[in-house]
Amino acid sequence: MGAILLPEAAFGFLPRHFVVSSRKHHNHVSNSCLKSHPIIFRNTGGRKRKLLCTDNWLHISRSVVFSSQDNHSETFSDADEDGYLLEGGEALEADEDELVAARKALTEARARQEAIEKERDRLLEELALSEAKQKEYVAALMHDKELAIAELQAVKSLFHQKLQETVEEKFTLESKLVLAKQDAVELAVQVEKLAEVAIHQATAHILEDAQLRISAAETSAAQAVYQIEDQIRNTAESTISAVVEQSKIAIDKALIVAERAGDHATISVAAFADATSPADEIAVIQSHNFELQSATRNLESQLLLTRSEIDKLKLELEQAHAKANASELRANAAEKALLEFQESMKEQNRQQQEEMRTLLEKLKKDAAEKRKAASKAFKLELESIKAAIEAAKETAHSKDEAYSRRCEALHRSLRASEAALEMWRRRAEMAESLLLNEKQFSEGDEDAIFVVNGGRIDLLTDDDSLKLKLLSDGPRRELPEWMARRIRTIRPKFPPRKVIASEDLNSKFISLDLPKPDEVWSIATEKPKEGDTLIEHVIEKEIIEKKRKALERALHRKTIQWQKTLEDTKLEPGTGTGHEIVLQGFNWESWRRQWYLELAPKAADLSQCGITAVWLPPPTESVAPQGYMPSDLYNLNSAYGTEEELKYCIDEMHTQDLLALGDVVLNHRCAQKQSPNGVWNIFGGKLAWGPEAIVCDDPNFQGRGNPSSGDIFHAAPNIDHSQDFVRRDIKEWLNWLRNDIGFDGWRLDFVRGFSGTYVKEYIEASNPAFAIGEYWDSLAYEGGNLCYNQDAHRQRIINWINATGGTSSAFDVTTKGILHSALHNQYWRLIDPQGKPTGVVGWWPSRAVTFLENHDTGSTQGHWPFPRDKLTQGYAYILSHPGTPVIFYDHFYDFGLRDVITELIEARRRAGIHCRSSVKIYHANNEGYVARTGETLVMKIGHFDWNPSKEIDLEGTWQKFVDKGSDYQLWLRQ
Repeated sequence: MGAILLPEAAFGFLPRHFVVSSRKHHNHVSNSCLKSHPIIFRNTGGRKRKLLCTDNWLHISRSVVFSSQDNHSETFSDADEDGYLLEGGEALEADEDELVAARKALTEARARQEAIEKERDRLLEELALSEAKQKEYVAALMHDKELAIAELQAVKSLFHQKLQETVEEKFTLESKLVLAKQDAVELAVQVEKLAEVAIHQATAHILEDAQLRISAAETSAAQAVYQIEDQIRNTAESTISAVVEQSKIAIDKALIVAERAGDHATISVAAFADATSPADEIAVIQSHNFELQSATRNLESQLLLTRSEIDKLKLELEQAHAKANASELRANAAEKALLEFQESMKEQNRQQQEEMRTLLEKLKKDAAEKRKAASKAFKLELESIKAAIEAAKETAHSKDEAYSRRCEALHRSLRASEAALEMWRRRAEMAESLLLNEKQFSEGDEDAIFVVNGGRIDLLTDDDSLKLKLLSDGPRRELPEWMARRIRTIRPKFPPRKVIASEDLNSKFISLDLPKPDEVWSIATEKPKEGDTLIEHVIEKEIIEKKRKALERALHRKTIQWQKTLEDTKLEPGTGTGHEIVLQGFNWESWRRQWYLELAPKAADLSQCGITAVWLPPPTESVAPQGYMPSDLYNLNSAYGTEEELKYCIDEMHTQDLLALGDVVLNHRCAQKQSPNGVWNIFGGKLAWGPEAIVCDDPNFQGRGNPSSGDIFHAAPNIDHSQDFVRRDIKEWLNWLRNDIGFDGWRLDFVRGFSGTYVKEYIEASNPAFAIGEYWDSLAYEGGNLCYNQDAHRQRIINWINATGGTSSAFDVTTKGILHSALHNQYWRLIDPQGKPTGVVGWWPSRAVTFLENHDTGSTQGHWPFPRDKLTQGYAYILSHPGTPVIFYDHFYDFGLRDVITELIEARRRAGIHCRSSVKIYHANNEGYVARTGETLVMKIGHFDWNPSKEIDLEGTWQKFVDKGSDYQLWLRQ
């Protein structure tokens, strides 16, 4: 056999192969690595070798030798480290050249392997370095990225901060602009007012001057007329006197001349008689005659002139006399008219005095009669109270006697029960002995008779026992439910019945004839006996007690009414007393409970907290359980309770001096029958209306009335209020609710459906103490945001109030909508350009009913809920401003705001705020809102740093009454 070396080209990675030596002491297994299978190389001598490969180095670990003679009997031998082969103890020497070549090849392979390893190490080092550099680069990149992100975040935060500052600055500038506009508007309004005042003053002054001048001109004209008349009179008189004087003088002169002429004539006659020559004298006489003729002519001409002047003067005098006569007539007429006026005034004064005298006498008589009637009624009430007290005493005495009799009867029944217990115990012992076959039954045994018939007849007919009377008459009074339940739990149980008939028939014991459970008397199932004296006494006492309480309440109410001032007792349906604070006493889910019985005990607490009126739910029968789909108006058995429970609730409200406001639905009504064509438009109950009571423009119910005067409510037939019979029936129904049921006022549902003039008629007919209308209209929005100007919205509510003639107030929906946005740091919405509040409370505060939430906007419906975190600020606003505030039941009792609201009500009461109080707004911006109501209260909302000492216009000393930090603060003037 020979050894064959594996050529160099055959080296590679080979799988493992086990080599086993032929000798027994060589049992080792060698490993070798080939590619897929062990490779065997043969030579002519049949020798084979196998190369082995370790993990790191390629070497020859074993030699495989085959026999040349027999290939099927191959033997294995171990090889030493030098590669020498041994077989059968004979060492085989390999060819030296081949061995050298193999070693050389192995050395080269090792060298190459080392070079490869070195190259691999170098590459690994370079790879490690590159990986380290890559990590450094990645770390640097991540660091740069983080720095860039941080810088980006810083820039972004700085941008947002700058943006926020810009927005805040914008809002500040806008608020300043709004305030500047408001100041400018206020200044313009003040200037306009001052101009109006100045114009009014100047106009008044000019008018006064003109009137004075006119009166002076009239006076001067009258004086001038009088002076002219006086002058004419004086002139005429002087002229006439002058003419008369001149005539007298001329006549005297003519007489003198005539006398002279006569003298001359006598002298001439004498001379002629004496026959003397009169030539000279005749010449003289002729000259005198010429003179006399000229004088006469002059006198005649003067007389003519005088006559003409006299005629003129006579004419003027006649005119003056005519004027004087006309003036005298006018004066007489004026004097006569004055006398008549004085007489009529005297007559009127006399009649008025007589009327006043009769009225005073009548008032005195009425007052005396009223005083007498009041004293008589008071005496009667005192007597009735005394009689009630006496009756109560007698009832108490009779009650004590009845209790004593009852105690004696109970003692007797107790003794009878003990005797019966003893009898039943003995019977039970006898039954037990019979069942245990300890005693045989015999016909002569008396106890056996009790076993057969149950022992009840003989036991109950005993003369010494009153059990038969107790069983037949029943208990004295009805047991409470808790006692009946306890009696049922402790009542003894009967033994179980036998279910197998054979056992029952074959039993040697005698069964007891026990009564059935329904045959056994139980005090829990008994009712009071009719005609019992004690029960009648108790019922009579309860009736007397109710009457006594009613008399006490009536006396208490009258005492309070006598003590109230005129201002407190003055009621107007649009405002009440002016100091009303209303609680809505229900929510959308109140119908699920016995609400009247649940609300009535809260009357004392509501009155103590300062509430003055309670708004009750709709009282009528309704298709919807909430009450807003009424059908039979006179049926007051609703989901909230019965009619008696409603009266009890209203009586409790009146006991605490609370007004009970009924929620009446007048716009629509649900029909109870169908018409022949299948339309529900025939009403039932006492008000059995037909289609003629429904408006003709209702698209769903085929009404035959007039067109609607408002909006259509599509869920039910809309009532036609223009029909006389409809208005008459509604007024009778309202008066029935007012007088028989006890309601004091109304909350009118969906008043948009009919004209406010009908509301005025209903209010004047029923004369409520207070009335509120629900005029719910949408506010103005732009781009999803509430508009600042809501004048059109509140004007529509004002128009409806005007239509009622101011007899009803209305919910201030405008203020509610504005508060939704204003309390989120937009307090500038709470002031209008005229410096007034922006809701109805700013235009007509006495008719504005402010609120935050009701059964529609809140509760489980949630159509328009008020922000939960702003409720305290909202109540601080409406309770510190004029108008009539309304508090929601859920907020007061369920949201835990009772103490907060009570504190605000107390501040309102101390400050004397009413529905007509004045409001002056000092600040309204993004930071807060400050206003003074009346003269004694100042309030602040928001985080605005303010107190009364910082305001110049606020005089006096102010004390902080409520301090809720940034929410709200209230100050009262000391």
